[in-house]
Amino acid sequence: MKKTNGGSTRPEAVIYARVSSKEQEKEGYSIPAQLKLLNSYAEEKGFKVVKEFVDVETAKSAGRTHFQEMVKFLQANDKVKTILVEKTDRLYRNFKDYVYLEELDLEIHLVKEGEIISRESRSPVKFIHGIKVLMAKNFIDNLSEEVRKGMREKAEQGDYPSRPPLGYRPNLQTKCIEIDPERADLVK
Repeated sequence: MKKTNGGSTRPEAVIYARVSSKEQEKEGYSIPAQLKLLNSYAEEKGFKVVKEFVDVETAKSAGRTHFQEMVKFLQANDKVKTILVEKTDRLYRNFKDYVYLEELDLEIHLVKEGEIISRESRSPVKFIHGIKVLMAKNFIDNLSEEVRKGMREKAEQGDYPSRPPLGYRPNLQTKCIEIDPERADLVK
């Protein structure tokens, strides 16, 4: 903790924000909105934000770039014990990341959910939080199943089920892909 002018101390915290895709990032609303909300919360609650971590990738599996950097930062900085995040599914959608953070003995502020998760949290709060983590994981698992089901149905109807590979283009009349004369040479 750092001393302020009045001699009081402000606890240090990190901010974590995430969107799932480049398309969400291009929309330009989610990351700036999350950061605005979290910085405002930090100011209101008296936290000193020492670092912000932003990921633009799915949390479906462990290993997100900036999430891992945040974990390393927290491991290396014992005095920083607080993460400020919008809500459960912004922080994790897989159980492995949940366990990583649990082992660090942190205080996690889920700002939109109005919850603070820590070692001191009551067992029902921890239980509900664990359920939210599993629900977030279930959401992503179900989404994957639905996408595969849709792609399979599209293929069964004779359509190419996804984007054509580089050098090919969709033929809307035949519902197949064909060589793209403008890009085929680039692939060769």
